[in-house]
Amino acid sequence: MKTQIRNPKTVIRNVRAFTLVEMLLVLVILATLAAIVYPKLAGRSEQARTTAAATQLSSFSTALDAFEVDNGYYPKGKGGLMDLVQQPRDAQNWKGPYLKDLPKDPWGNDYGYECPGRHNSTSYDLTSPGPDGKLGSDDDISNFAGKK
Repeated sequence: MKTQIRNPKTVIRNVRAFTLVEMLLVLVILATLAAIVYPKLAGRSEQARTTAAATQLSSFSTALDAFEVDNGYYPKGKGGLMDLVQQPRDAQNWKGPYLKDLPKDPWGNDYGYECPGRHNSTSYDLTSPGPDGKLGSDDDISNFAGKK
């Protein structure tokens, strides 16, 4: 039996690497796919923030209703949401905290609370300023009819 000894230079010549053209072609394909997929996903993050704000408003509503059941009234004033975290002086039957803390909305703004509400005169109005950070604009998220 004869053993063959391979020359290392022959082995190197037989190994084929990617050429620059092949690498550029792969990059063009990836860029094309990204150009197709990115616009479809870009709007989803804003939609997710809007949904998160609406969910948080729902959590506030649950906590406010529990406060009202315990005390017979909703917290008053614009800073009334803090009454869900810390006991107010005039709440004798307070069984909170109803929330661990007061989170900011997904855009980093404070939520708006008004009791009695302008839109819900028998209860309260809850509002997130939305992406623009300004209460009273078209992109607000709220708990009253006519708004998101």
